[in-house]
Amino acid sequence: MPEYVSDKAPEKVSEGQLCTLASLREVAASDWDALFDGSQPFLQHGFLSSLEDSGSVSAAVGWQPAHQLLIGDDGVPRAAAPSYIKSHSRGEYVFDSGWADACRRAGIAYYPKLLTGIPFTPVTGARFGGSLVHQQALISAVQQRVESEALSSWHINFTSAEQTLLLDASPNLLAREGVQFHWQNPGWRDLQDYLDALRSSKRKKFRHEINAVSQAGISYDCLQGHELSEAQWDFVYACYSNTYHERGQQQYLTRSFFSLLAERLPQAIRVLIAKRGDKPVAMAFYLVGRDSLFGRYWGALEPIDSLHFDACFYQGMQLAMREGLSHFDAGAQGEHKLLRGFSPVITYSWHQLKHSGLREAVARFVREEAVSVRAYALDAEQHLPYRKEDQSAGHGTRRLISST
Repeated sequence: MPEYVSDKAPEKVSEGQLCTLASLREVAASDWDALFDGSQPFLQHGFLSSLEDSGSVSAAVGWQPAHQLLIGDDGVPRAAAPSYIKSHSRGEYVFDSGWADACRRAGIAYYPKLLTGIPFTPVTGARFGGSLVHQQALISAVQQRVESEALSSWHINFTSAEQTLLLDASPNLLAREGVQFHWQNPGWRDLQDYLDALRSSKRKKFRHEINAVSQAGISYDCLQGHELSEAQWDFVYACYSNTYHERGQQQYLTRSFFSLLAERLPQAIRVLIAKRGDKPVAMAFYLVGRDSLFGRYWGALEPIDSLHFDACFYQGMQLAMREGLSHFDAGAQGEHKLLRGFSPVITYSWHQLKHSGLREAVARFVREEAVSVRAYALDAEQHLPYRKEDQSAGHGTRRLISST
């Protein structure tokens, strides 16, 4: 049995000892993965360790690993939470920079803070592994640790429906709601079934986008992680980086992340390479879960009309249907997904703020924000592109809950 070490001394708590791991190397992959249900790749040791070992997350870039691990009295890991000490708020997709600015103006330190979540990944899912009893023990222990250490706060982003209920019952956590747009397959067999469910004006528009890509001479190769050469990964990374450079931003991930992930989780990777003739011109990077497809990265080295919509949405829908996946999460932003049939879904994050004045101000803010978020989501449903009879069958007015 491995010996678990930490940069902090283990703390005796209910149900065992709480350890803070400075690296996932300090826990066996099999022990970590056994605590989670395996429904998503993002929580697996292979994904999180690829971020660390590639240098995509580290103290130097403001993502210092501080994974919370509850060790039973028998020395066996009982609960875990992927966590990081943050010195900024970038790459989280739950935007609290306004809170940080208010603290700075008031002379209050907002950083460092503790974040439980997946770096650069706005995907709803479990944030705690283990049995319910051990998850509760870990949450309580981390809350106590945050209060006693030089941290301003604890943030838990994009929680699953089950853990949203668990955290709602925990004291001193403020809930914050947001909206994403996800695609659900009610049983369509192929893209034509999806198009047939649309209003005629939308069907015509989307067919025009799909045909524009075809008429530009674009074809696609869909490859799993083990099928790409290092030269092809170089191309993937060039496309990924170009998306950020076009916006004047620095990319989050390093080149080695992709090779490490392909080595450790090849079965979860799908890369769509768009070609004009034999020349690769763009790529879309997907990850596959038990029931879900996750669109994560996109990039093109030359502009082609409607290629982004085709590669990231229509091709993603077809990939999900081919693989029998009922849910497609194409990323955090926005209304262009709504117009293509991605329904609004409420997301949840949780915030423990130590400073009483900040906590009271944020509590008022998130209450007011939640009203606006839900009103926006309800209004958005009215703009889905499906025919009325298909909306009533479940393609439109879906329940506004956090997806699992």
